[in-house]
Amino acid sequence: MLHRISTETLGPRGETMAEAVTRCVHCGFCLPTCPTYDLLGDEADSPRGRIFLMKEVLEGNLDPQQVAPHIDRCLGCVSCQTACPSGVPYGDLLSSYRASYPKSSARSFFAKLRRRIASLTVPYPRRFAWALRMGQWSGPLTKLAPRGLKPLVDLLPASLPDPQTPPEVSPALGEQRAEVMLHVGCAAQVLNPDITASAIRVLTRAGVTVHVPRGQACCGALHWHMGDADRAAKFAKQNVTAFGNRSIAIISTAAGCGSGMHEYPLILKGDRQEAAGADFAHRVSDFSVFLDRLELAPLSVSRPLRIAYHDACHLAHAQKIRKPPRDLLRRIGGVTVVELIDPEFCCGSAGTYNIDQPEIASQLGMRKAQAILDSGCEVVALGNIGCQVQIEQYLRKLGSNIPVLHVAQILDRVQDGRLEAMLTPGAVAARG
Repeated sequence: MLHRISTETLGPRGETMAEAVTRCVHCGFCLPTCPTYDLLGDEADSPRGRIFLMKEVLEGNLDPQQVAPHIDRCLGCVSCQTACPSGVPYGDLLSSYRASYPKSSARSFFAKLRRRIASLTVPYPRRFAWALRMGQWSGPLTKLAPRGLKPLVDLLPASLPDPQTPPEVSPALGEQRAEVMLHVGCAAQVLNPDITASAIRVLTRAGVTVHVPRGQACCGALHWHMGDADRAAKFAKQNVTAFGNRSIAIISTAAGCGSGMHEYPLILKGDRQEAAGADFAHRVSDFSVFLDRLELAPLSVSRPLRIAYHDACHLAHAQKIRKPPRDLLRRIGGVTVVELIDPEFCCGSAGTYNIDQPEIASQLGMRKAQAILDSGCEVVALGNIGCQVQIEQYLRKLGSNIPVLHVAQILDRVQDGRLEAMLTPGAVAARG
């Protein structure tokens, strides 16, 4: 029954949803790994609970509005996929379901407004920078913002770094060993362009020529996970065209972007560019994975250093990437990589989740920051701009100035001797 309804009425992604809901055997292995189930203790806010609810909607037994609050509370961290013995593609199911019922929501007016603002600004760097600066210039007036907009006000950075436009081509230093194309993302260009600059410097020092296509766009993950499949497909097609059909690797420095681009076959399902999207996705590689395959010049720090590595959900769970970033850090002489308590739990950023569900996001952010403090580390390493902003915010709330850096930034600073300067007593973490 479900198979027939899905394929006949839910379009090209119906088959994907049918396979996912029928593969789940409701064993419960996902429960301990789900952040919302851990915090709320409600079966309907667990992966298997949500799968059951989505199945009931797809079969016509429940109204989507009844299910919406529980679907909205899902972070999409796909930690459940890592724990699932049946291989349920929960992420594909969740995104496809949201795309099928984009207007089925019990959100308040201000929650919808927050989403709308994020949708119209974050994927467009110039708009995003303008919106953030307007918020900063408003100064004391932001305290008068309605309570429903407070989650946006709380996320305003104290300052923005100067914009940087990466060169279209950065030649390899010395003998060229490889050639890549770099997707620079959208939020990182505004919040921390140094991630891109650091990645380019590290890659070129390793003998890699880096191309940055000018026609590239947001990866589309923000809209895809919001249920706006049309806008996500538009971005996907723009990137497929911008990066061309060359066989060289496409590098991403953001876990969320890399994961989103790996989803292009599903985003473009049924579209005439579906095959091109699949080819594109096959070329996408995370910065840490690509660099880990190369032989780097010996690295070391001047004194023993403890670095805690935070697993971004869309690296560890969606892309199954855990070892390469840790191995890169362990190549640095004098560095000890520290593991965190409950590393599988999301930090609460999850794209726009800290805007959509600020209360839950705040609890997760505080938990992650405390785990970092308990680790006794001196630096936090990670591979995603959203995680960086979230973790830095909650560390500061706990009174900590521990630097929070992308793996590329750490490698870059070790290579040119700048890392130790950030670790002097009382030093405040600087992204740039």
